[in-house]
Amino acid sequence: MLGCDGSYPGPHGAASGYLVRAGRTTVWLDAGPGTFANLQVHVDPGQVDAVVLSHEHPDHWTDLESFAVWAKQHSRRRTPVYAPPGLRARSYFADEPLLEWGTVEPADVVSVGDLAVRFVATDHGPPTVAARFDAAGAASGGPEAALAYSADSGPDWSVEELGRGLGTLLCEATYTRAFEGRFRHLSGRQAGEMAAAAGVRRLVTTHRWPTVSAEQVATEAAEAFGGPVGQASVGAVFEW
Repeated sequence: MLGCDGSYPGPHGAASGYLVRAGRTTVWLDAGPGTFANLQVHVDPGQVDAVVLSHEHPDHWTDLESFAVWAKQHSRRRTPVYAPPGLRARSYFADEPLLEWGTVEPADVVSVGDLAVRFVATDHGPPTVAARFDAAGAASGGPEAALAYSADSGPDWSVEELGRGLGTLLCEATYTRAFEGRFRHLSGRQAGEMAAAAGVRRLVTTHRWPTVSAEQVATEAAEAFGGPVGQASVGAVFEW
């Protein structure tokens, strides 16, 4: 977990960003403010095989700009960047040759080393994609093998659209039920209900507003999910 604060980074925090690893493959999933600094604690940036960006809101991608500066100074390797339509045009480095931009649409599948990544649209205003990660040899190796990432979404979407066999769901739970209906995000309760309906084995919540009680979000999510819920925190590691 490189960052997990929702909408903006809180004190000593970072916005959305995660390292997804399988075999010899490393994917940087979302690149919110503060996450590039934290990424360098865990991996040489030159070992990132691809960057996957869920949508154009700044708290999910703007540290890609720092990565591009690093790449110009330290790398000769082109790094694939997969993003929904419109995001590339927002980058200062839209035409940087060391970034190999690829536009992803709902239902697209891309291969990155040992990972297959499938995308579906969520309920979030600008084009936003949730992602399913299947590791080579694991997709058909038994139930509950895949990792799902909700990205940002309102309640008019369900992770069930990513299919069955989801082992871990990394799901936004931005606030408590008191805020439901005001924004196109999920509460802890809504995240828990969605995870239970999809039959996921484990729920990990992320994207919490820095001003919202972590304990309240976790309690809501666990009650709705019907079991323990993991909470993202900077530096935390979850086996999926």
